[in-house]
Amino acid sequence: MPKLSDDEPARAKPGPLMASACAGIFVFGIVMAVLGAMLPSLFVRIDFDKSEAGNLFFLMNLAMLVMSVFFGPVVDRFGYKAFLMACSLLVGGSFVLFLIASAYRSLVLAALLLGFGGGGLNGGSNALASDLYPERRSAALNTLGIFFGFGALAMPFLIGLLESSLGLNPILLLAALLSLIPFMLFLFLRFPGAKHAHGFPLGQAARIIKHPLVWLCGFLLFFQSGNEFTVGGWVSSYLHEHLRLSQMAASLVLAGYWAAMMAGRLTSTRLVRVMKNETLILTSAALSLLAAVVLVAAPSGLMASFGSVLIGLGFAAIFPTTLALVGEAFPAFSGTAFSVIFVIALSGGMTAPWLAGKLAEAHSLRSGLIIPVVNCVMIILLLFAIKKWGRHT
Repeated sequence: MPKLSDDEPARAKPGPLMASACAGIFVFGIVMAVLGAMLPSLFVRIDFDKSEAGNLFFLMNLAMLVMSVFFGPVVDRFGYKAFLMACSLLVGGSFVLFLIASAYRSLVLAALLLGFGGGGLNGGSNALASDLYPERRSAALNTLGIFFGFGALAMPFLIGLLESSLGLNPILLLAALLSLIPFMLFLFLRFPGAKHAHGFPLGQAARIIKHPLVWLCGFLLFFQSGNEFTVGGWVSSYLHEHLRLSQMAASLVLAGYWAAMMAGRLTSTRLVRVMKNETLILTSAALSLLAAVVLVAAPSGLMASFGSVLIGLGFAAIFPTTLALVGEAFPAFSGTAFSVIFVIALSGGMTAPWLAGKLAEAHSLRSGLIIPVVNCVMIILLLFAIKKWGRHT
């Protein structure tokens, strides 16, 4: 892919900074899983209904979307350090607020803080990893995705294991303390200087925001984010209600889906050494399409479970490797380009599971899970458009 600019920021030691980015994305994984995992306990402590619970998810995602608009220009203009420190504190503060909340309005504020802080950690950590390893962006971003998976698994695991004996509050306090780990790393590490410390070139940034590659990759991740949110959110209910797996078995399959995604990202850090980014994305999308068809058409819980794990393996490389394509093309404005990408991607992540729920209500959960099949086809078509654009530039 051609680069609009070859300017690289002055880099501090990449190893410790990569560790801080991994810590930040680990905490973002906790953010993505914590609200759903703690809802049953919050229902007991505070009187609110499922519709109001849905509002909490909406507000958290909306806050992430808003933060995704701003984080890129901010880190390109002012650098990463202060921004990532502030986002870590926002996440920690939200956990404390969930811990002490005694009314629904406190939960609303906590959900907003969680979304703002989590959205900033997500975008900032990915953009930082992309900048640290310009020659190995795909491997770095896939590595980052592994730590996201660890975070997403950690909170449901801790709540399931310890809540009955300790209650929710000590677990939330632990989550708040975990969010201080990236904060301390961000505080004491030396970061690269801001790419545009002497003024943000709005004209060049506008060119990038309008660039076809940004929008093609953004909409590819619109469909991919929709896939990950839809399968992660609905597959256990599908297995339990439609195919009669026990609740425990369905939960184990969901854990298998996340574990397969983590394993796939670990494998992808090796594959990017011998495969082009576009080839890896295409192979992953084709595998995802096959797995999505197996999941929807499966006549038994066993076959659907196989499809669920296989689709996690297929999904693994698509998001981080697509980000690598964008980071390679726009190294001097990676934050700004990632802002556009994440706004579009989060829109898909909010829309697809909502639409799946509407289809499930009107028809069946099997109908709702046709969405990943359609989305995988769209990803393949968009990838061909990206490759065609690359050949003509």
